[in-house]
Amino acid sequence: MAPAHTALPELDAPYNLSGDARRDFERDGHVLLRRVAAHDEVVAYRPLIREATFGNTVEKRALDERDTYGRAFIQVGDIWKKEPAVAGFTLARRFAGIAAELLGVTAVRLYHDQALFKEPGGGPTPWHQDQYYWPLESDRTVTMWMPLVDITADMGGMEFGSGTQRRPALAELAISDESEAFFERMAASGEFPVTKPVPMAAGDATFHAGWTLHRAMPNTSNQMREVMTIIFFADGSRLLEPHYQERRSPFESSFRGLSPGDAAASDMTPIVYSSDTAS
Repeated sequence: MAPAHTALPELDAPYNLSGDARRDFERDGHVLLRRVAAHDEVVAYRPLIREATFGNTVEKRALDERDTYGRAFIQVGDIWKKEPAVAGFTLARRFAGIAAELLGVTAVRLYHDQALFKEPGGGPTPWHQDQYYWPLESDRTVTMWMPLVDITADMGGMEFGSGTQRRPALAELAISDESEAFFERMAASGEFPVTKPVPMAAGDATFHAGWTLHRAMPNTSNQMREVMTIIFFADGSRLLEPHYQERRSPFESSFRGLSPGDAAASDMTPIVYSSDTAS
């Protein structure tokens, strides 16, 4: 863990997002951006994120004792609450500013952060759409997926179904063998083009819309794939009536005390970027 007296980098300086990147995101529902965080910035926060991840995971089973979901990753959410020093990363104005610009909105809130560490030998993360899990009426949502270490394509890189963000709720399926089989049939029939994993340096990041279909490949390397994700949504979004358990759970955590129809706003989902706020 970084010494307490060590000043952590402030991730407030804006990122120069190109017009091509904005167009690619609008067309495809995903975009890869290089050097969103500099090497020294990642190096400063990585030990804190690692410690919070391994210190809070409840997964103690060997890989071969787990189901498909369990083999996909070590997953720990709300890292910024479990290790307050990580708040400088999760609530970074730079990351949130990119999200707002890609979504074409003036302000975004944090939905939550989440460490996704794929162990050596870890299995694939099945095809899925993130927004299946979120009780939000707006489609102005985006996930930043940033490796904290350099990753090669065989370490569990991402695949995306380009253009699928324009076809919300292709199926009401959680991450599972069923979701993998269902969406793989769609991909195999040519209903959407599929990207292939590419090497990424620590601090590079992909951004994908909430309804963009995606999956991660197995980690066939001998290194841990360390990834931090942050989910953003447009300020002003309202909460939906939850029709299944995955959308009921947020009303017991992030949106405790709120009801369908209320603004999706709580202490757990602060505004992290507003164009009206000076840098």
